[in-house]
Amino acid sequence: MKIIVDGFGGDNSPAEVIKGARLAADEYGEEIILSGNEKKLREAAAKAGVSLDGIGIIDAQSEITMEDAPIEVIRSKKDCSMAVGLTALKDGRGDAFVSAGNTGALVIASRTYVGCIKGLRRAALAPIIPTDKGCYMLLDAGANADCRPDMLLKFAYMGSVYMKNVMHVASPRVGLANIGAEETKGTELQREAYKLLKASTLNFTGNAEPRYIPLGNFDVVIADGFTGNVILKLTEGVGLAFVSNIKAIFKKNVFTKLAALIVMPGLKDFKKKMDYSEHGGAPLMGIAKPVIKAHGSSNAIAFKNAIRQAIAFVGEGVNDEIAGSFPKDEESAE
Repeated sequence: MKIIVDGFGGDNSPAEVIKGARLAADEYGEEIILSGNEKKLREAAAKAGVSLDGIGIIDAQSEITMEDAPIEVIRSKKDCSMAVGLTALKDGRGDAFVSAGNTGALVIASRTYVGCIKGLRRAALAPIIPTDKGCYMLLDAGANADCRPDMLLKFAYMGSVYMKNVMHVASPRVGLANIGAEETKGTELQREAYKLLKASTLNFTGNAEPRYIPLGNFDVVIADGFTGNVILKLTEGVGLAFVSNIKAIFKKNVFTKLAALIVMPGLKDFKKKMDYSEHGGAPLMGIAKPVIKAHGSSNAIAFKNAIRQAIAFVGEGVNDEIAGSFPKDEESAE
């Protein structure tokens, strides 16, 4: 298996990307290929003291930055590490692609250079988010601000296949993000999507009120990209605020500091349980070949885990099952 990794995607590239690639190559035994300016990659590896033995490089002349308009990835920066890596993926030089780069650019470039699964025209950003009882997949988390009911239905099928195959949830519980549990809640989008989901073969468990999502009541939560992105960013913000407050409590005085020492093992376990980097990144569901969007601030461990996620995506045949999961009368809905 060959995993292509964007060498210049993310806030900590290329050093942390290179370190993560080395960790993944050593631990998983699969071939890792970096896309990016070869001279800069080798210089960064030497500076970090990381060997690139056994790691391939696909040379690319430029980079797409967070400040670039996403559309530039198919206009003025066709030679950037992201575009070159995705082109290599399409051409069969790799089995999956991982990038922590510009999210908008990755969505546009993936659809342009790789294309979507037959029967789909849209891709959904689908992060795996920790909960009290495990984790759930949220889709769409920002790739499509406006959605139609049939799009949400297809997102539900894709999320269910991923959670079943990769996360080994036997019958994923699907919830529709909404302001209340009743069928009549929400806008026309939610009400119409509810009808489609209820009539489907999915394990649809009804509307997902946001307060119950972190408790682990759902394995897949479906939303339009605007709503999903709000849920994602609010979840991240609450997590940061929670950690900050816990730290402040334990630093109050000598007694609280002693208490911190006593509960430290439990706190470390909790931190690991709720850490996004443990899950790697967000699959871009619906693209013809596996694409993983790693968090922009990913460190080496997060990159390693994103690569592990890409390996599982390929190995479990997720896309093949997605392609055959939609009922025949839905295939032309887009």
